[in-house]
Formats: sequence, structure tokens, C-alpha cells
Amino acid sequence: MTKPSKSKSITETVHQMAKPIAKNLNLELWNIKFVKEGPNRYLRVFIDKPGGVTLDDCEKMSRALDKPLDTYDPIPYSYCLEVCSPGIERELSDDYHLNKYIDHKIKIKLIRPFDNQKEFEGILKSFDKNSISIENEENTETLNFERKNISHINLKD
Repeated sequence: MTKPSKSKSITETVHQMAKPIAKNLNLELWNIKFVKEGPNRYLRVFIDKPGGVTLDDCEKMSRALDKPLDTYDPIPYSYCLEVCSPGIERELSDDYHLNKYIDHKIKIKLIRPFDNQKEFEGILKSFDKNSISIENEENTETLNFERKNISHINLKD
């Protein structure tokens, strides 16, 4: 494994380290988050696979990632490593996620209200670098949102 670049963010560096490990374990690396909650910091590594992730998958990924994290020490804080499934209502945070769930029901949460509303649900129809389009299930109306105004997108079951 090559040593990760120091100029990258913590999540980019960990992603670079974790992706080949996940692949070797027949897992998909879904997302990486480094968050501070109260006085504690958490490195959350989200993994997935067809049929869903088991506790055993999370444990194997955690054990396999421990040594590279200790060796390269990309995080200058004390933290807790958590490896978990992205869940049924997973966050769709990049184009790969959106592309995978075209024609699926999603929930969009906006930064600022649009038509006095901050949350919208519908079928993901299309996206590009600037916008996302969903079709409202109730009246088949297409709604377009600028990506810069979206705080979260989640899959709906």
C-alpha cells in the first residue's frame, strides 16, 4: 500500500487506504465520515455489499483497516473507528450513489425553504453537476433543485 498524501483531507486519505481493503473483502466502500460529536471524534467507514452487510463484515473491515491507520497515522486526533452499513435510508452523497439509484424514491432536504418547504420526496429522475430532478409521485410533477441548495439526499424504502 502506498503512503497516502498529506495534502488530502482526512476522509480522502482514509478513503484511499480503505478502498482496496474493502475490495479485497468483497465489500463496497460506501462513504467515509470524520465527525466531532461533543468531546469525541469518530471515523465512520460505511461499507456495503449485495444482500447487505453483516456484523462479521464490519468486524473484518475494522480489523483490516486498523494496521494501516496505525502505520500511516493520517488523523492527528484521538478518535473512535466505527465500521457500519449505510442503512436502508442511506445518504446519497456523490454522483456514484445518485447514478446507482436513478428511478428510486429519495428524500431531499434543502438548506433553505423552497415553496415554504425544506423536505421533498420523489423518484430520482436525473442529475448533473448543478442540479437534481425528482418526480413527485402524487401528481407526476418534475421538481428541479440546485445541488448547492441541498443539505442531504437519502434513499427512501
